[in-house]
Amino acid sequence: MHEPLHPHDLVRLNARAVARLNRDLPEWAAQSLQRAPWAAVRRSHVRDAVAIGVRGVTRAQRLATTVAADEIERVITPEMLAGARAPREHGAFTALCAVMRAATGAGLRAGPIGAAGFELATGVPALRDDSDLDVLVRAQPTDLQLSSFAREIADLPLRVDVEVAFADNYGAALEEALRGGELMVKTPGGPRMLPRFSPPQAAVQALIAEVELTPKPALVDRRGSGAHVDLTLELLLRSAQALGETFAAVFAAARGATLDGALRARLGAIGREGEARMLRATGGVNTHRGAIWSLGLLIAAHAITAGRDPRALARTAAGIAAYADPARGGDDANGARARARYGVGGAVGEAANGFPHVVEVALPRLRAARRRGASEAVARIDALLAIMTTLDDTCLLHRGGLAALRAAQTGAAATLAAGGAGTAGGLRALGALEADLLARGASPGGAADLLAATLFLDSLERGTWV
Repeated sequence: MHEPLHPHDLVRLNARAVARLNRDLPEWAAQSLQRAPWAAVRRSHVRDAVAIGVRGVTRAQRLATTVAADEIERVITPEMLAGARAPREHGAFTALCAVMRAATGAGLRAGPIGAAGFELATGVPALRDDSDLDVLVRAQPTDLQLSSFAREIADLPLRVDVEVAFADNYGAALEEALRGGELMVKTPGGPRMLPRFSPPQAAVQALIAEVELTPKPALVDRRGSGAHVDLTLELLLRSAQALGETFAAVFAAARGATLDGALRARLGAIGREGEARMLRATGGVNTHRGAIWSLGLLIAAHAITAGRDPRALARTAAGIAAYADPARGGDDANGARARARYGVGGAVGEAANGFPHVVEVALPRLRAARRRGASEAVARIDALLAIMTTLDDTCLLHRGGLAALRAAQTGAAATLAAGGAGTAGGLRALGALEADLLARGASPGGAADLLAATLFLDSLERGTWV
């Protein structure tokens, strides 16, 4: 495994990759890689490979292809080029100095992408006389610093196109971010319209963010289906989108309501309707039953209290879960059978105890990683691993018994001890953990559901998309 790559990262390809690509590439692309064996990471879902783009000397010469992770020998991020010395005089490099001063003044992480970034990284001329400057800024679209940054660069003599990179590989034009309201974003799965921020849509987005997070041990992600034979990335994304109506119904039913048995009964009925909607969307495959439970409770807690503090919301959610659902019959789900067989709490116990793996384990790990400067993907993977270290995951128990659970807990702890997903040692340990779980045909689905709950509460408290 390699550290998660991001759109616009530049990767240097090894000789084996260049030789392999040259057999199939157009002549101009082969010549380009001979001049400089560098390519830009593309924003795309690719299984078991890295999506890259090879650039030629003209605008029309752009080629999308893929390479294996072990064919990459070096990575340069846009931020690493922020202070790079210009190889020659050009208006784009002059403008870049002003842009970086403005970004630093606004407290934003930024760097050049496009032709300017490629030339700074490789030394190969890529800017034309009429080239604009392309810049990437890492920020939430709602960050107030973006407005002051935009004002500072508005009067530069050269056009500056700014992409705001946020969440896990989402991107939006600066103008779109500043406009507010619905937001057109580029995602690895293609363009998507993000609606105005709301708790129900934040829950949907948390599910999408969890499934798209890559690499995760033996779980569905952008590389493939992990240990699952009945799940795909596309199926999980379709399921997540289908649940928007359910989460909106939960929010409406609980908004300003009294926490009592009658509310629990209403929420139970909505949850069962949501499960039916999920199964219709997936052709009968259970993709998000556990997430409907956990996210539904947390959405309801927010609707009842109008609060945003994760711990307080988790306590309220536990209060809702304490009421029995009078219409719920016998539960023959895999998780229920695993709870009964192994004597663990599962998703029901997690909710009853106030989601301790979310508020006491995952959220602190997520935010600590961010403070250290880790990428959002690394921070989220480490949060997932932290959950796995102590969670009695009924998905693992159902698929592989106690041996699979202990292997997952031990492997997750070893990965974090080796430095986590942001280090070479941690990635080796993560790869070993995944290989072990794949051999057992088991995956930590319960931990994945709790990561989605973590991302939801984090998003809700900050009032912005994950």
